[in-house]
Amino acid sequence: MNHTSVTQETAAPASSKSAWELVFHGILKELDNWSLVPGQRLVETDLVERFQVGRNSVREALQRLAAEGIVVLSPNKGASIKQLNVQDMLDVLSVAESLFGLLAKTAVRGVGNIAALAALDDAMAALAQAEKARDSAAFSRARRMFYRALLEMGGNKELQRLLPAIVMPIVHAHHRLPDFLTMRLADYRRIAKAVVSGHAKQAEAAACKHVENVRQAVVAAFAQPPM
Repeated sequence: MNHTSVTQETAAPASSKSAWELVFHGILKELDNWSLVPGQRLVETDLVERFQVGRNSVREALQRLAAEGIVVLSPNKGASIKQLNVQDMLDVLSVAESLFGLLAKTAVRGVGNIAALAALDDAMAALAQAEKARDSAAFSRARRMFYRALLEMGGNKELQRLLPAIVMPIVHAHHRLPDFLTMRLADYRRIAKAVVSGHAKQAEAAACKHVENVRQAVVAAFAQPPM
């Protein structure tokens, strides 16, 4: 499983990326900034032109995005951004609740890791700045920084392998209201505070509560009548 969605920064310098990585990260960025939406088709020729890479690089990027659960590949329809119905999202959140709770609880083990604590502080500052600016793409980048810092603090290699398989970016892509960013920021602050304080049970509870808040937002959104 590719760990790019959580463990790497989408803002890495272009010169350090291979051609397929340019497409991979470019598509993630466009999903973050709403240029792409769930269900939208990804046409190979358009991607070749947009990212100025070869067709093979585009295909490799799409294959890797499919492995991450971001893209769906169909023999007849080609590639498209994955679209989830309400039950799909609830199923994702059920798994995420267990893994995020474990992530927060194990992160307490790294409270003496000065570099990881500094990275967590940087992530929280970036989250706050992005929420204030209502910048969804910047918020998504900061969210990845946040989870990467917690993974580093916990040092659980199995969790590092499993967590990136959770397709939370697609769940978040279905909910783009500014108040959703505000809710998530408040949740991340509670998680970070508990982790830094060394309270494993509180950290786990805060992470599980965050997933529950997302679950409630999903249910409420799907309960809304179409405009």
